[in-house]
Amino acid sequence: MIRAGVEPRTIWRTVHACHLAGADHSLILQSPWRKRAKYAQRHPGEISGLFLARDDRLDSQSKYSIDLFDALDRSTDDWSTVLRLIRGLLRHALEMRSYRRLRAKVFLGPDHADEPSVVDFPDASKILSTAVQLTWPRRALYGMLWQYLANGLHGGSLRRRLVEGDWPTVNGPDGVPFFAVPRPLTSDRGLQRELFHSAITGPWMANVRKRGFPYTWIPNHLADAYGIVSPRSFIAALGAAAFDTAERHPDHAFALHYDSVKRGVREASTIRAREIREGYPWVDRLLQPLSGIAVPCAFEEIAATWDSGEILKRLTNEIGQDEVRLPPRNLERGATGIRQDLEYLGVFRRLRDNRVDIPDVYRVGYGLGRKGGLKPVK
Repeated sequence: MIRAGVEPRTIWRTVHACHLAGADHSLILQSPWRKRAKYAQRHPGEISGLFLARDDRLDSQSKYSIDLFDALDRSTDDWSTVLRLIRGLLRHALEMRSYRRLRAKVFLGPDHADEPSVVDFPDASKILSTAVQLTWPRRALYGMLWQYLANGLHGGSLRRRLVEGDWPTVNGPDGVPFFAVPRPLTSDRGLQRELFHSAITGPWMANVRKRGFPYTWIPNHLADAYGIVSPRSFIAALGAAAFDTAERHPDHAFALHYDSVKRGVREASTIRAREIREGYPWVDRLLQPLSGIAVPCAFEEIAATWDSGEILKRLTNEIGQDEVRLPPRNLERGATGIRQDLEYLGVFRRLRDNRVDIPDVYRVGYGLGRKGGLKPVK
């Protein structure tokens, strides 16, 4: 459609309208999508009327319609095109703010949202002011853990062991009641730490104090270069630690043995490596050849490894293939540009002496070493 001259904003307006229209609407009867977009372009009043009618009906029912737009980087393998699509979608989302009950919710990666060309349209600040960063502070991760455990199969006995008194019961959207975590357990880090150590792990990451505290050790080793922890990695690490404890340390005094916690973090690192491979296949091309290198290290050592394997040359030749999707943003700048892209994604961390460090959540899964650190996955 873009090659045919259809404006990105028209494409998204058409997509949104088709979702709200009935099966017999004249827009739906058009096929393929290019004809639908052309129809919407030729009949702007009819499409506006469709939005307005749906908005009025939802308002009379005190309901909202929220359409989610995600995975925009999978729509094309060309950066200029994907930025045009994002810009058009944000303009459409801004237009939807004029309705009372219709909304467009857009998920953007950090390498998309900060591009100046994406937000160079009138009143862009109105849509940007509603942006929310999806980050999980430590207290939110542990609050999620209590929520999972409290509503599990054996949640009743756990609740009685963790806190005194009854937990409040809340009816979910499906009418099924669930237990809501008391606010102190989602906001008070001191209470969370005390509870986690006394009920689940014990106070140390070994038989001696110098090895760290489980409450802080786990998220610290699962964080990316920005200090952000994926909730999926957090739950995966604890789940793997629980299975490992049951198998290797069945008589341990706590639910999670400290050695099992370390194995759980290694397992979560493998999962995180798989996730980054799915979202950014080129990252996998760049990190796999680094297996065996110990970090922190000079960037020249990494660049030399890429050069000896002709990694950047092969990556350039693969642009346009399905498995590569969007290439690194700064590939044309060579190894220095690639370093900037990896820092932007939180995979690389630049130290004060200009050396490269790689957070454990990626380092372990890709087989890189660190003196005194967690052993990498082999």
